[in-house]
Amino acid sequence: MMYTYNKLKGRIIELYGTQGNFAKKVGISRNSMSKKLTCKTELSQKDIVQWSVLLNLNKDEYGEYFFT
Repeated sequence: MMYTYNKLKGRIIELYGTQGNFAKKVGISRNSMSKKLTCKTELSQKDIVQWSVLLNLNKDEYGEYFFT
């Protein structure tokens, strides 16, 4: 299934300035971050939980950020 992560990308830029900065915070490469945000590799449940903490998202916001 393909998702569009436009809202998620916006939140990342809002809080971290660039996807690269967020990738560093998460502990992955910029390339891995890019692949996740373009649906070339899957976002795991662990990713969703970790990213939500770093992006100050509540569980009730998961749908609008991760499943659209």
